[in-house]
Amino acid sequence: MSVSPRVRFAPSPTGALHIGGARTAVYNWAFARATGGTFVLRIDDTDPERSTDENTAQIMRSLRWLGIEWDEGPEVGGDLGPYFQTQRGAHYARALDHMKASGSAYPCFCTADELEAKRAAARQSDGPSGYDRTCRRLDPGEVRARMDAGEPHVWRLAVPLDRSDIVVDDAVRGETAFPSSAMDDFVLARTDGTPTYNFATVVDDVDMRITHVIRGDDHLSNTPRQILVFEALGAPVPRFAHLSMIWGADGKKLSKRHGATSVEAFRDEGYLPEALLNYLALLGWSLDGETTIISRETLASQFSLERISKNPAIFDFDKLEWMNGAYIREMSADALAKRMITWLAKAGLATEEDFAARPDWYQALVPLVAERARRMTDIPAMLAFLFGETVAIEPAAADKALATDDARRSLQAALEALGTIADWKHDAIEQTLRDLAVTLEVKPKVVFQAVRVAVTGSTVSPPLFESLALLGKERTIRRIEAAL
Repeated sequence: MSVSPRVRFAPSPTGALHIGGARTAVYNWAFARATGGTFVLRIDDTDPERSTDENTAQIMRSLRWLGIEWDEGPEVGGDLGPYFQTQRGAHYARALDHMKASGSAYPCFCTADELEAKRAAARQSDGPSGYDRTCRRLDPGEVRARMDAGEPHVWRLAVPLDRSDIVVDDAVRGETAFPSSAMDDFVLARTDGTPTYNFATVVDDVDMRITHVIRGDDHLSNTPRQILVFEALGAPVPRFAHLSMIWGADGKKLSKRHGATSVEAFRDEGYLPEALLNYLALLGWSLDGETTIISRETLASQFSLERISKNPAIFDFDKLEWMNGAYIREMSADALAKRMITWLAKAGLATEEDFAARPDWYQALVPLVAERARRMTDIPAMLAFLFGETVAIEPAAADKALATDDARRSLQAALEALGTIADWKHDAIEQTLRDLAVTLEVKPKVVFQAVRVAVTGSTVSPPLFESLALLGKERTIRRIEAAL
């Protein structure tokens, strides 16, 4: 009988959710959804100095913003919790007891100074640097006596001496063999009883019945050690899939010097969650090698490990921005208006109350920005002139569009002509200003730019006639008067 896949995302809450971690979460979530499996969120919070509740909250907030919901984990529960490593001490103790009883773990009394001396000697002789298994060879009676005397000790894995090479059949990278002779008896539990990463992770994966481990290839070196722990616990080894790293355009590991690197930083820079989710999905995976815009639903139904590339992914900020613009353009007027209000409110231009009072006016703003905005942060600057009674004219714009005799003559004439319009709508405004250019025998651009600068304060603005219609006749007239 086939087993339903179970995957997990296990971040350490030591900082903001990095874009690389977010991609790992997306792949785990998509794999679970595409296979009818279960997506588990587990918090690896065993670093007491750097793990914080705020970081945990920020990770969950970031995942939910991306639309990534977990089936088991913090705040949703599950039958195989707890889902914080700091709450799982009894599970690690029980697993270690099992390994002690089976002889696959043994106490090591070597002090830090002794271990350093061994490493120094190994370096000098050009020998293996791993632990030399001194305590594995101790007489059982001596071991018991030293433990009864309370001598500090750690617990190490007794790597089977006759173990053949450890072969990782990776779903992305194919087979990779690690010689077991290179594996030393690494520490499972520290002197104070706390588990090491490679031990705790495996115990959690066993207890939570994880069938697939999808994670970054920076963990590849941990995998043979973890396989040994799975075997020592008598548990099935999950299928591993190691994802390539994400690089910047310069071929170096993506970092803050390339730009935003955390999910919430991208959110604050005006990216849409569906666009970022789409882009992250394509950082190493493809639907068919051609399709670029992929919905959340398609990702959740079509994702497969077989289409993950083992080549490093390059994070292209320009492509992400283009994709974000595509999502903005495709959004319905109602949906984009509702998204816009958040950014307009942050800029101090609008309020939720005003939006609720005149939703049609806000929806009418959408065509002014939908084709031009690449981020939501672009929108307040584009629309700022529509809020407030007056506008500050940029000096350079005034010099360029208002300083000539033709411009001032056009603006004076526009003031008079626009004042005659009874039905203040886009078509009537456009026809009036075009007729005016003919009458004045100037190029339409002269009239349009003079009015544009007087009304918007800039030579660059959304479409003029639609803007004037939304601004209203009275404010348009007052601004032209002020510019004369």
